Amino acid sequence: MSDNQSSSSASSEYQNSTPQRGLQAVIGHMTSNKVSALLWMTRMTTMFLTFCYLIPLFGFNPYSCYYKALMSNAATSALRLHQRLPNFQFNREFLALLLIEDSCHYLFYSLIFLYAYPITLVLLPIFLFALLHSASYSISILDKLGQNSGWLARSLMSLVGQQQINILRLVAFTEIFLMPLTLFMIFTGRGSLLTPFVYYRFLTLRYASRRNPYTRNVFHELRLSIEMQANHPRCPETLRRFCHSAIAFVTRLAPPVTAQ
Repeated sequence: MSDNQSSSSASSEYQNSTPQRGLQAVIGHMTSNKVSALLWMTRMTTMFLTFCYLIPLFGFNPYSCYYKALMSNAATSALRLHQRLPNFQFNREFLALLLIEDSCHYLFYSLIFLYAYPITLVLLPIFLFALLHSASYSISILDKLGQNSGWLARSLMSLVGQQQINILRLVAFTEIFLMPLTLFMIFTGRGSLLTPFVYYRFLTLRYASRRNPYTRNVFHELRLSIEMQANHPRCPETLRRFCHSAIAFVTRLAPPVTAQ
């Protein structure tokens, strides 16, 4: 009798110590941290809407998907700000804390292009960020579902994590390239005169970011590359002078970066 009781108690202890798997485990995992689950859902929505804009296979209006993707990214940024910042205060200190947050920058980014003519390249940074930041949470959900669930998705998410640096560099290059593109859109009649000035403010915030130095690093790499090409013996003198003038002009526009 005692042997049966000990074996049943050992069995119950083993079941309690074994992690639960399945849909109920996923639901419990998501309800235990609602903000993280909401962030994952808004990021997945951003990626889905981007796909619907680029490949309109589901009958959705591509222009509607474009603006909804920006709104979904704005919702993600607002949730991240809710996580990172204290309660709202109407003072200068709170505003300074707000402006140094990367989430505030990308909330600003979404609002800039939410009222502008659609530019396909605008969706690339928010898609890549949604993909990058949803990867780890997606893997945790697959773990809750079971060991053999979604092996292909698990492999892709692991690959995304391994390519984090390259993804962040691509995002930074895209954001920089969007600056002359917004100027070009004015001459084609598809852009507002206000957009380049507001977007320049966004770029200065990204350049001075404390947590993400990739925009600053890519600026530096582009400058060195252009200087190398301009100083090449075969480079025409007129083009050389133009490149050096352009570099000096952009360098003056760059904001000072405080020591970390």
